[in-house]
Amino acid sequence: MTPSQHTHPALVDMANHPYLSGLFAPQRKDVDVTGLTVTGDLPADLVGSYLRNGPNPRFDPIGSYTFPIDGDAMVHQVDFDGSTVSYRNRFVRTPAVIAEEEVGRALWSGLFDPYFPDEDDLDGAENTGRDMPDIHVVKHGGRLLAMAEATRPYALDPADLSTIGIESCDGAMLGGSTAHPKIDPATGEMLLFNYAFEAPYLRWSVVGPDGKCTRRPTAIDGVDMPMMIHDMALTQRYVVIFVCPLKFDIIASFTTGSSPLEWLPELGTRIALVPRDGSPVKWVDADPFWVWHFANAYDTENGEVAVDYVRWNEPTHLGVETAPPIADITRTLLNPTTGRITHTKLSDSMVEFPRIDDRSLTRPHNAIASSGQLPGGHAGTDTLFFDDLTTGRQTYWDSGTVSVGEPIFMSGEAHGYWGTIGTDRVTMTSAFYVFPTDDPASGPLCSVNLPIRVPAGLHGAWMSGSPR
Repeated sequence: MTPSQHTHPALVDMANHPYLSGLFAPQRKDVDVTGLTVTGDLPADLVGSYLRNGPNPRFDPIGSYTFPIDGDAMVHQVDFDGSTVSYRNRFVRTPAVIAEEEVGRALWSGLFDPYFPDEDDLDGAENTGRDMPDIHVVKHGGRLLAMAEATRPYALDPADLSTIGIESCDGAMLGGSTAHPKIDPATGEMLLFNYAFEAPYLRWSVVGPDGKCTRRPTAIDGVDMPMMIHDMALTQRYVVIFVCPLKFDIIASFTTGSSPLEWLPELGTRIALVPRDGSPVKWVDADPFWVWHFANAYDTENGEVAVDYVRWNEPTHLGVETAPPIADITRTLLNPTTGRITHTKLSDSMVEFPRIDDRSLTRPHNAIASSGQLPGGHAGTDTLFFDDLTTGRQTYWDSGTVSVGEPIFMSGEAHGYWGTIGTDRVTMTSAFYVFPTDDPASGPLCSVNLPIRVPAGLHGAWMSGSPR
């Protein structure tokens, strides 16, 4: 059957789709607004830009929509110059987005649907694939990158967020990248991994501080099937990759319509300690669990590796759940020599998106911020949690009716701050909130009214220095 013989998929019922309506409803226009209204005291030393990426379909999707895999990318930018705040947003205009803009409707169906655009619809864009760099945004080596996993990123112009084009980072990402590369603040290197659907199933590479590839994609031995791996951790000695037992079966999803992912707890979780000097990989075996996001990792004085992350009993939001979700912030100690592994619960609040001051990556850190919910709270993220690892005390800010996103550490010229985008569930308006790091649970120093509702999204980054 040729693509033109396919039955054209129907529009997705956006009004009744949990990730296309309400807080997640997409925006469709590019906006530039300066001089935003600030409530409270804007820190005078806060100078820089916050950028955040997230899935945002350019047109009403057809066939199916799986968050966040199927969303086109939209990057949001909030600029601070010490006295005023500005906002802009832009779609990442991939060839697929451009082709759809030319006809004014969605051409591609859901990623796991067995449908491809008709040749007549494409009209000259027959070789266009559908890239969705909608998970994260990273700046490194002079490049601003919109990123997703298992695909190459797209470079954006830092001046106005316009799309430059697909980027391989000098060959480091020829086969794709993780959405969560890690930048070593001491060396300036960006380290990353990539999983693939055929052998070699897992590779790692390095980009130097000047943007040049210093280690081309290198296979990691010991993985013999395609596994989903979302994030990684980094120490001064190791790239740390948790291979949880979540297997891809793309063929089954196309032929039977089943989920492309299969949870196989009998395989256990295997942890790769990949020496940054290129020596052989060390594997540590563990009971099965799932990880979306890491806070940080570092080498301990006695030669172990400490990893802080949110540990789930099994994957969430992927349609493979078999039990109620359990999540806690965990510190895992790994012994590269003996293979010994120990877990210590740091917090048992239901949270995600753990972040630290990125200037402490690869070294011991003293605080983790995350977003989640209090027991009995709204079914979403209405609370920011702050874990002081020095005292072992957790505090929180209950936002009331505001759904908060991933927290980010923002370094000012004299002080540090936590920040996040939040959307009020009653008014459906969005604001950027700035918190003091010495007592974030006391509430925001200020909030900045954003000119549009920012759809609930994913990951962001703080970039110090004069914006725009």
